[in-house]
Amino acid sequence: MPRSLRIAIPALVILVWLVVASVGGPFFGRIAEVSTNDQTSFLPASADATAVQDRSSDFRDASGAPAIVVLERDGGLTSTDTAAAGRIAAALGDRDDVDQVSPVIPSEDGDAVEVVATLTASAETGDAVAAIRTDVEGALPDGLRGYVTGPAGFTADLTEAFAGIDGLLLGVALVAVLVILIVVYRSPLLPFLVLATAVFALTASILVVWALAKAGVVTVNGQVQGILSILVIGAATDYALLYTSRYREALRDHRTGWDATKAALRGSLEPIIASGGTVIVGVLCLLLSDLNSNKALGPVAAIGIAFSVLAALTLLPALLLCFRRAAFWPLRPAFGSAHPVLTGPDARGLWARVGRLVGRRSRVVWVVCTVGLLAMGTGLLGLRADGVPQSDLVIGQSQARDGQDVLADHFPGGSGSPALVLGDADRIDRLAAAVTGVTGVDGVTAAAKDAPSGTTTVGTDATTSTTPGAPAVEPTVSRGQVLLEATLADPADSAAAERTVRDLRTAVERVDPGARVGGVTATAIDTNDTGIRDRTLIIPVVLVVILLILMLLLRSVVTPLVLIGSVIVSFAAALGVGALVFDHLFHFPGADPSVPLFSFVFLVALGVDYNIFLMTRVREETLRHGPREGVLRGLGATGGVITSAGVVLAATFAALGVIPILFLVQIAFVVAFGVLLDTVVVRSLLVPALVLDLGRRAWWPSRLSRRPRDM
Repeated sequence: MPRSLRIAIPALVILVWLVVASVGGPFFGRIAEVSTNDQTSFLPASADATAVQDRSSDFRDASGAPAIVVLERDGGLTSTDTAAAGRIAAALGDRDDVDQVSPVIPSEDGDAVEVVATLTASAETGDAVAAIRTDVEGALPDGLRGYVTGPAGFTADLTEAFAGIDGLLLGVALVAVLVILIVVYRSPLLPFLVLATAVFALTASILVVWALAKAGVVTVNGQVQGILSILVIGAATDYALLYTSRYREALRDHRTGWDATKAALRGSLEPIIASGGTVIVGVLCLLLSDLNSNKALGPVAAIGIAFSVLAALTLLPALLLCFRRAAFWPLRPAFGSAHPVLTGPDARGLWARVGRLVGRRSRVVWVVCTVGLLAMGTGLLGLRADGVPQSDLVIGQSQARDGQDVLADHFPGGSGSPALVLGDADRIDRLAAAVTGVTGVDGVTAAAKDAPSGTTTVGTDATTSTTPGAPAVEPTVSRGQVLLEATLADPADSAAAERTVRDLRTAVERVDPGARVGGVTATAIDTNDTGIRDRTLIIPVVLVVILLILMLLLRSVVTPLVLIGSVIVSFAAALGVGALVFDHLFHFPGADPSVPLFSFVFLVALGVDYNIFLMTRVREETLRHGPREGVLRGLGATGGVITSAGVVLAATFAALGVIPILFLVQIAFVVAFGVLLDTVVVRSLLVPALVLDLGRRAWWPSRLSRRPRDM
């Protein structure tokens, strides 16, 4: 190839990526524009809570989330406090982002009052609640405590907790990766080239995801946004490490950077594409989910992995070609220098010692590793992954959680967050009787337009007002249905409230088989039930799909079964240890059903990456040197890069822990610990020892299983 093209091609590749970065860079801070944390929007259309939410605007003017202002003074409210509450209610009514305000409602014990302010449908919940909290704080007399809670308050706290995703999370992840790369390469330049590859891949991913979310093609929330950043940084760095190791080897055998680049691409193209493709197929299995939040992560993560592969196979080779051996300074690989001795008595270093151990005691090694991993997996017996209360989603201080506790002390626990019953208008009295007959229901009202929520009673004589001085109003009827609001005796996100809503669904269906129950509690129930269903369906599908991919890639049946088995045992160990840590160290209240699902998808898909890195090299060496020598040489050649990649990926996922969201902290621990376990134990000891013990049988039915030589 002419020298001019050898210069023009890498220059053009770098230029294209610079253009992408310049266009996509500003969108780092704009992804929040297309992100939502409304839990109902992630439910399937078939869920009862979704159906009720979609119809609720037909029955009342207010359609946004309710913010509950609760004021409390120990020993009883004073006249000054009551006057302040009235001024706060009046000020809420004057706000453009508030659609409807209830009267000031005193508690029976005289120690508290509450005001329910329903936001407009177009209001930005986080901004609106922040402004209301500022106004309430400024209006409080000395000694009077005020809180803004309710569904809007919890959404605002969640939004604030996710605020660090654009800056803090990415910064922590990048610094952690940079430090690790400097330690690994001991070079001042190469770590920045690898990191630039990952950042450019993330920039392109965010640009595409933003455009798709803006067009309504995908749904993005805080957890999807955070996982995208971590996944791309970690995966792109892993693929870059694999290519870099191949390029460094090639520089010893080829005089020119161009020839070394071609050799490195030949050696890394198949494993990187296979690894990326496996992860893409694995995450796309999330499209089978009924939860829109899970379903959204599938294509978003696939986009991120695709750009990670593309950057590792285009941008990084172009950058390394520009710098050639200087990229590795001061440890430049000289042309003609000897490759490290990988096996035998002359081999030196950690991986030579590991290889000798595996070679001498292969059966003992894999049996001990398996037993140890299974022992760790016993922690799964204590795993509680059936959902957590909304008030526990945010770790640390939460005004909404504090306010809910105060609300529950002085009012019915579900005040301001009623269960909503959508049913036949002709059966309104029977429905109301069924609702009030359920243990845990404190009262029932009918929704009506032009009336504050919770002021229209339902009974045999129907429409009298429960609020002194408020006019009597008729319940709204739409399409032959009415909407009843049932105040729960327990906090809306409590286990007791969930039991009440399940009983409520059974009770109203006896009266009206077409009746549906929604609201905050019902949304949590439907989300958890759907999450458990998704987990049960998707995990086996992912296993089967990845098994088939490995069989095609390795031209074998036995080895892929070994690899999938090792991944399952490794995942069980990581989740088992995670369950013990969550229960006994951090004392978490439980876990979301999606924690095991997401952990499984990432650990299996990314763990298979390392399997592919290892076994494609083992297969390559086996073709030259036979099964025994092939395993040991493959382990020696890839041990360092796989371990480095695993440490980088663990560090990036651990960075999720800086975001004070329970779901992300749990994902961070399980995946980070699982990746380390996978690289240090499974990929370094268990798999090589087991494949070595199987010998030629590991490659059945490919021609490798029939080779006469078995060294």
